Amino acid sequence: MRVLFATAELSPVAAVGGLAAAAAGLAAELRHGGVDLDLVMPDYGEIPLVDETTIDLPVPGWVGAASVRSGVHPDVGPLRLIGVPGMARPHPYLQPDGEGWPDNSARFFRFGRALAALVEHDRPDVLHLNDWHTGSALAALTDPPPTVVSIHNLAYQGVAGPEWLDVIGPRAGHYEWWGDTNPLSGALALADRIVAVSPHYAEEIKTPQGGFGLDGPLRNRFGALVGILNGIDTDIWNPATDRHLAERFDATTLDKRPANRTALLDRLGLPDDSTPLATVVTRLTHQKGIDLLAPIIPLLAEIPLRMAILGSGDAVLAAELRSLAAAHPEHFAFVEAYDEALSHMMFAGADLFLMPSRFEPCGLTQMQAMRYGAIPVVTAVGGLVDTVPDADAHKDGLGFVAARPDSTALIAAIFRAVRRAKDGRRRAALQKRMMAVDWSWKRPAEHYVELYRDLV
Repeated sequence: MRVLFATAELSPVAAVGGLAAAAAGLAAELRHGGVDLDLVMPDYGEIPLVDETTIDLPVPGWVGAASVRSGVHPDVGPLRLIGVPGMARPHPYLQPDGEGWPDNSARFFRFGRALAALVEHDRPDVLHLNDWHTGSALAALTDPPPTVVSIHNLAYQGVAGPEWLDVIGPRAGHYEWWGDTNPLSGALALADRIVAVSPHYAEEIKTPQGGFGLDGPLRNRFGALVGILNGIDTDIWNPATDRHLAERFDATTLDKRPANRTALLDRLGLPDDSTPLATVVTRLTHQKGIDLLAPIIPLLAEIPLRMAILGSGDAVLAAELRSLAAAHPEHFAFVEAYDEALSHMMFAGADLFLMPSRFEPCGLTQMQAMRYGAIPVVTAVGGLVDTVPDADAHKDGLGFVAARPDSTALIAAIFRAVRRAKDGRRRAALQKRMMAVDWSWKRPAEHYVELYRDLV
């Protein structure tokens, strides 16, 4: 069975958010399981391939010259890169000032049309599209192969002006959305199967609160919609082999874990005492709910708790966090950066890991944290519901859940988590339970293979 798997991001080739890690992890596991996977993404430029070949793709004039480079990438293996005018950029979506490229709609509509040409040139058994960037390909395919569309984040839909309805293909009518062109809504209408990246998220997106305007169409397609939980790369996220740690450990050697806490506190400039440490590794966006933690920071000394946030993004929120760090230097630290090595230490050295998301399609960091023995405190949204049963409500619980994404509910959950963290025996039992869970891509990939087989 040959599957063409198209994505705008792929770690480590081009990584912006969770899509990159999810696409790379699933693709690797599918190949490991014997699927003939044709991995396709935009050619953002300066991406090395070994044994490279190039062919031109027949596309309409509005696209411009389109081609596909095929070869072997040193990190991800066989890879195809579709080049269209304007696609090669230093960042897939953003200008240096953080604003989106003004021609993003044109770039990805061209990519979608070229992707359709590649499908027609070399037809797979199954076409698997990911998020809005790839969705417009189905507008041009009058006889597509069986198609799966994965929703990694419904908040991003790529809506563009109505003029695109005149050019993207003969099935463009499915992409009309309140007078505009919506590449995701059209793909959801035309796909044979729709996958949300967690079971709970699959239910949320059928509601007005979670559907971002597409809840009605998704309810209409309820028979095609399934939820498959993402995994993580358990080779990269393995405390027993992690070269970024001060001391490696596993569930049988938790006595080695505190060395990482000491090293992390030193790195952050926080006092090293018995006060529990909570960490956050995130993007600074409205979705991630970091602003909900801001009212809690002045209260840390009373809980008592120390907190450290690693992340970058929204400039206003970053300024507020810098101000809070200056006002509460004994209890709060903020590192404004994307720092891979430090993120590993933030998991290995924390007593608690906070994830206050307003919505979360799946979430990866809560699984990474549990893999490293950091007790998660999460909100009851999306994939966090599927991965973190509450330890006070369930005998086999794995963390602590705030009933609502607000500061009051979060601080209540934090208090419960702090009590558990201070109880050495119960804390160790919870850590061992978390670290025993298989968070790998093995089971998710098996679900995808079953879905593919149902289609062919």
